[in-house]
Amino acid sequence: MKCVISYDGTNFSGLQIQPRNRTIQGEMEKALAKIHKGEHIRVYASGRTDKGVHAKAQTLHFESDYTLSPADWKRALNTVLPPDIYVNDAAQVPDSFHARFDVIEKEYRYYIFNELEPDVFKQHYVYHYPYTLDVAKMQESGQYFEGLHDFTTFSSAKADIKGSKIRHLYEVSCHHDGSRIEFILRGNGFLYNMARIIVGTLLDVGRGKRQPSEIEELFGKKERQSAGDTVPPQGLYLWNVKYEER
Repeated sequence: MKCVISYDGTNFSGLQIQPRNRTIQGEMEKALAKIHKGEHIRVYASGRTDKGVHAKAQTLHFESDYTLSPADWKRALNTVLPPDIYVNDAAQVPDSFHARFDVIEKEYRYYIFNELEPDVFKQHYVYHYPYTLDVAKMQESGQYFEGLHDFTTFSSAKADIKGSKIRHLYEVSCHHDGSRIEFILRGNGFLYNMARIIVGTLLDVGRGKRQPSEIEELFGKKERQSAGDTVPPQGLYLWNVKYEER
């Protein structure tokens, strides 16, 4: 079964299961164990999200001998899941489907609350950033990230990934609506903290700390310290995950 879920990441230690910590995978597997009378059912997700990061449409899959309809799976899971996780959709897929390895595109969005004073009711869902920003320059800078690049400079030094750090980004854009600034990042894959470091670098441009043309030089440096800060997790949302039509 393939499921598309939303979650509020505020009270989770991330997606991946961890001993003694509350995680998305842990809650999903706990819910499936209730449905399967104690049997452990492993859940596979499209990718990890960190502590505090939200998801509008995370995708996962699991295998079960139960022959429930997709609508019944959705109903059963939402009955036993906590209120900060919700199954939006369930579908039966071929045995060959894999939520992680079959991904062709991911979309992340990041939200800034650009006002002098913070809003306590938004604190878990946006990054309060009280500085004047040049949105046009940030939008211009986004174009330098688009295309095929080695994103070593824009991934965490703690990343345990082996192999190529080349990724293809299809869109890096920036828009504002009053005090809300939205960053959209779409690509065939993202390295650890890559989306949050790209946004941090764009904020440097927005504040005049660096020029849009400098982005191109950063790729060649392949040094994490050359890029901007890693912005906080609460402004980040896994917005969508795409797969080939079958």
